[in-house]
Amino acid sequence: MSTPRAATMSWYGAYELKRFYQRNMAMGVIIAAAIHLAIIGGILFYQWYKERKVDYSNVPVIRISTLSDIAPPPSMTHQQPQIAVSEPNIAPPSIGIPTPVADEEVIEEVRFATRAELAELAAPDITAASSSSSGDSMIVDIPIEEYFPMPGEFVAVEEQPVTIKRVEPVYPEIAELTSTEGTVWVQALVDKNGKVRDARVAKPSGSNVGFDEAALEAAYQMLYKPAIQNGQPVAVWVTYPVHFKLNER
Repeated sequence: MSTPRAATMSWYGAYELKRFYQRNMAMGVIIAAAIHLAIIGGILFYQWYKERKVDYSNVPVIRISTLSDIAPPPSMTHQQPQIAVSEPNIAPPSIGIPTPVADEEVIEEVRFATRAELAELAAPDITAASSSSSGDSMIVDIPIEEYFPMPGEFVAVEEQPVTIKRVEPVYPEIAELTSTEGTVWVQALVDKNGKVRDARVAKPSGSNVGFDEAALEAAYQMLYKPAIQNGQPVAVWVTYPVHFKLNER
């Protein structure tokens, strides 16, 4: 009795599986067919639309045979507004216009300057003027050693100045009380004898406690071995920093 029951249950399970399988198979075939039909229909529609003929009979045609047939762009054809400008009323010059005269009234007195006269005009002789009895005299008597270079002027030297006597500046009292430190760049003119003829502040310290004044006062007291060029001393400008430090006192 057990054998027919087992066979019946096995047959019932196979029947249910076959029923679901057939339904799913049918739905898959329908969906795949619909997708293929949509793709084929889209391709056919695209080819039909691409090969469709357009009627150009009512479209105006502009035939261009030469470059002159091409019209300029609108920006060039637009005329700019013209502003009327009246010509200035300038009177003719009253002088400098030659007036015809008779031949017998013409006076020809034309004299050209000689080469010596032209040279005299270009470079007058001041020695002759000073030796004359009338007029002011001018004598140039400046020794060549008194010519000093200007600040920043380049002077070619073979040996730079060397400090012989260095004077330390006095630390300003207000700077010491306020514990202020700073650096001043001094520019000094050293003459042929090694003395400082002029001194100025090239770069100030930036604090108003007396650093600049103290550095200049010490600069005038310093002595140098002068600069040498071609075996002769020359005057040059030197630039050096002056540091004001409390821990160095």
